Amino acid sequence: MTVAEGPIRAAVIRAFDGPAAVELTELDTPGIGPDDVLVQTAAAGVNPVDWKILYGGMRGAVPHHLPLVPGWDIAGTVVAAGPAIEGLAPGDRVAAYARKDHIQAGTFAERVSVPERAWAKVPDGVPLDVAGCVPLAGMTADMLLDAARVSRGDTVLVHAAAGGVGSFAVQLARLRGARVLGTASSRNHEYLAGLGAVPVEYGEELVRNVRREAPDGVDAVIDLVGGDALDASADVLADGARVASVVDPGVRERFGGRYVYVRPDRARLTRLLAHVAHGELRVEIAERFPLDRARDALLTSERGHVRGKLVVTV
Repeated sequence: MTVAEGPIRAAVIRAFDGPAAVELTELDTPGIGPDDVLVQTAAAGVNPVDWKILYGGMRGAVPHHLPLVPGWDIAGTVVAAGPAIEGLAPGDRVAAYARKDHIQAGTFAERVSVPERAWAKVPDGVPLDVAGCVPLAGMTADMLLDAARVSRGDTVLVHAAAGGVGSFAVQLARLRGARVLGTASSRNHEYLAGLGAVPVEYGEELVRNVRREAPDGVDAVIDLVGGDALDASADVLADGARVASVVDPGVRERFGGRYVYVRPDRARLTRLLAHVAHGELRVEIAERFPLDRARDALLTSERGHVRGKLVVTV
């Protein structure tokens, strides 16, 4: 079903050569199926998976097609909705974790086709650049907390707590009534304290630093980095502690934990956006990049050590 004609601008790669290969070009406006929504993009959150895909990091697991537009997060305005869509009209503001079953038509483009399962309405008062940062990172954090069964009275350790997912995990754990320890470099300790976490320096003294704040160990670990940080977690767990990781599926065998891979969830995204609207969830935007600087946004994400979120604005 074609609802609009003419070209759109989009950031694309034509070979799996990483973010440096991204170029701005024109593509046809995407068509939409009966249960799709066509969205005029206002903002697209940048996530580490976006630049990893550009190196072919998910090839073999998910079908890929070139030229490829990166991006899974979006916020914008509805242009048209398929005939099976209910509750939306042109002009409505939506956000979405718009991952599709094939990797090609991403969100770093002026108009994007979004599957029915993915979108949620953006509440009044929430800017679209803020909403565009919430879907993947916010839902990943929330799903990790569910997987680790975080609840009131728990002490939770969040690794890489100042990053995009970590910032959401800290705040959402606090909303559940948990005490949060967050690992970060010293330059981010004041930021974490402002989110409600007890900052903990990572590195060789990680175990000692955590034990100083939680002598009896932590009830849950939210792992966003794997490697040495996850290895060290074994020495800070209280009896019956739970571990959830977005990085290492091996947590099942090592800790009896849970591995999380985020999936579209309209009810969850709606709830997260409501938290933002009510001032209960802060979205830290480190930097905004116009669409013609999408390559710079991806390169910045690849370099790492970003506090909060990067966003491409259209």
